[in-house]
Amino acid sequence: MPGIYLHIPFCKQACHYCNFHFSTSLRYKSEMVAALLKELELQKDFLDGKNIETIYLGGGTPSILSVEELAIIFEKIYALHFVENDAEITLEANPDDLTKEKLNALKSTPINRLSIGIQSFFDDDLKFMNRAHDANEALSCIENAKVAGFENLTIDLIYGTQTMSNEQWISNIQRAMDFQIQHLSCYCLTVEPKTALHHFVKTKKVPSVDEEQASRQFEMLIEKASKNDYIHYEISNFALEGWFSRHNSSYWTGKPYLGIGPSAHSFDGQNRQWNIAHNQKYLRALQKGSIPFEKEILTTTQRYNEYVMTSLRTIWGSNLEKVKQFGKNYENHFLKKINPFIDEESVLKNGKIYILSTKGKLLADRIAMELFFDE
Repeated sequence: MPGIYLHIPFCKQACHYCNFHFSTSLRYKSEMVAALLKELELQKDFLDGKNIETIYLGGGTPSILSVEELAIIFEKIYALHFVENDAEITLEANPDDLTKEKLNALKSTPINRLSIGIQSFFDDDLKFMNRAHDANEALSCIENAKVAGFENLTIDLIYGTQTMSNEQWISNIQRAMDFQIQHLSCYCLTVEPKTALHHFVKTKKVPSVDEEQASRQFEMLIEKASKNDYIHYEISNFALEGWFSRHNSSYWTGKPYLGIGPSAHSFDGQNRQWNIAHNQKYLRALQKGSIPFEKEILTTTQRYNEYVMTSLRTIWGSNLEKVKQFGKNYENHFLKKINPFIDEESVLKNGKIYILSTKGKLLADRIAMELFFDE
């Protein structure tokens, strides 16, 4: 069953590393909510009436929205779609937004999963990233979320920053596990174009990411997670048994999804489309009753490449039977290119399933690129 993603393009301040689409001006927040409601109406048939099993509010910072605004959005979704009773409904949130009052109010909405952007439990890391919260808020928001009754929590952590020692990184992981957080999304700091961090590195105000240090911290994460019964089910994602992200897993396994909001992507199983990444142009178009998007009809090669890229990153791996569905040329290419990685033990073969070893996870992007088929 498919899912719905809503992009909320507002943040209190810009994190130095972030290249997602957002605005730090909240001036048009109410107009944006109205536009999201309008796009939901216009896109109501995109998923062909299929039941909805996941809803995900991302951004940006969706926790900036008031509980009343969130309630209006959910009311529209439930009016237009049949949402499964056990649907996973996630709200991305920043710690500074999650006051006791806000958390208690959020429990009155359909939201049953919080994705909290902790990033680190140390103030020097948070200042380096230009996060809006401090270490005390990082700790208290988790405690308060549990007290409010949220039983499904995931947090984001970032490693590889110049401020983070190996000891601090282990401490970050341990604190998350001490809280019995069910799901961890852990990302290596990346210097993305057009970000403040990119400018700082380019002007030599800060050093670039130490790749060897980042790789070591990734290995430490894998080892620590394994010892504490966390399943490494996708390159950046770890979860206790039964707590995988259903929404993100649908992306990696090729399920259809509808994306609502500026810069949001949608996929119907064969074609992909994406909305304009510009708040004002998005608002003006929706006020006129149209959706400003581009559409791409995926070729067989594009679908093969996407399958290889996403499947190989997961615990389920790439299935040769699935590869065969793209055609003999793709099957031959896949087997030819993947065999050297099997020989060097970067890829493990189990029957017709190919998965990355721990060594291979450090080389995931390079391995995928070697497996890509050029038209």
